[in-house]
Amino acid sequence: MTARNELRLLPWSGPEGKPCYLSTDDRSGYMSRLADNIEAVQLGTAAKLLEQASETLDDQDGDGEELRRLAKDLTGALRDVLRVATSRGHLLEASEPHSI
Repeated sequence: MTARNELRLLPWSGPEGKPCYLSTDDRSGYMSRLADNIEAVQLGTAAKLLEQASETLDDQDGDGEELRRLAKDLTGALRDVLRVATSRGHLLEASEPHSI
């Protein structure tokens, strides 16, 4: 069985919000490519939300409902970006040679 630090944290959650992991050595396999594509979409969404947040915060006439919706969207994007960063960090750890 693959060690936990060698598992890839996937960019989606399983039942009850639990993390999903992929155990494979094939980084070009279907599930790896699917995870890569979803991560790219999540990072792109976060970048667009950040731009929108800057514009919204610069708008002196913004209403409270718009700010709450933006905060909710930013929270979800931040959660996704954190998951991507965690996953990629684990992949880097697993690919680094261990010195003895």
